[in-house]
Amino acid sequence: MIIGFIGFGEVSRNLVNRISSPEITFITSTENRSPETIERVKKSNIKVLDTFSQVAASSDILISATSPKNALSVAGDYGKLAKGVYLDLNNISPDTTLEISKHVDNLIDGAIIGKISSSNPVLYLSGRGASDLLFLNDFIETKIISDKVGDVSRLKLLRSIYTKTLSVLLIEALETAGEYGLEDEFFDILTLTEGENFREKSLSRISGTRKNFKRKSEELNEIIEYFDQNELIMVKAALKKLNL
Repeated sequence: MIIGFIGFGEVSRNLVNRISSPEITFITSTENRSPETIERVKKSNIKVLDTFSQVAASSDILISATSPKNALSVAGDYGKLAKGVYLDLNNISPDTTLEISKHVDNLIDGAIIGKISSSNPVLYLSGRGASDLLFLNDFIETKIISDKVGDVSRLKLLRSIYTKTLSVLLIEALETAGEYGLEDEFFDILTLTEGENFREKSLSRISGTRKNFKRKSEELNEIIEYFDQNELIMVKAALKKLNL
């Protein structure tokens, strides 16, 4: 079996490390790639072809793990060349996923929940051919949601309603606690009910939200636009707080 990668960032690199089997060959290309990506490919010691068109045509499973903004153009360039499964792992909206399906005959909608470098990430899949990828469960926990492309993308947005709104709520609560000099005590009492790692996880979540507030705002806007038939009071409040 040949698994090809369009894009070779953290997700691709970690998948190569996880899916270790003598029956699987990994391929990619360094065509028009940055020096950093080229170095990453060299360190992974996978087979390098001259072009991504060759990668697409040669793969039994072609994995798109580039960036959300490039996901659609990548599908347009290489989707029709893919004779096997085309697995999109980019963090994109359901609307973009459905646009990609117009360029790809055998699209699987995918998402890795949890840090790919952690010990227990989960790969979620939806699409008619998703069962063809269940062998990946030997390497990474794999779950099929449905046979409908777009369901995993919707699930990611639903998850984001919770995680991104919660992050903003944590920021507001911590700022309020700070006004009274009770930051440590704030985390202490919540740890009693939320678990031992609550402080560490919360600070990491808060730091990520503050550092990437512009991108988080864009993601909240995307949620509001996609679920425009829903009220989403808390999501809109979180967006307002981020933009203050």
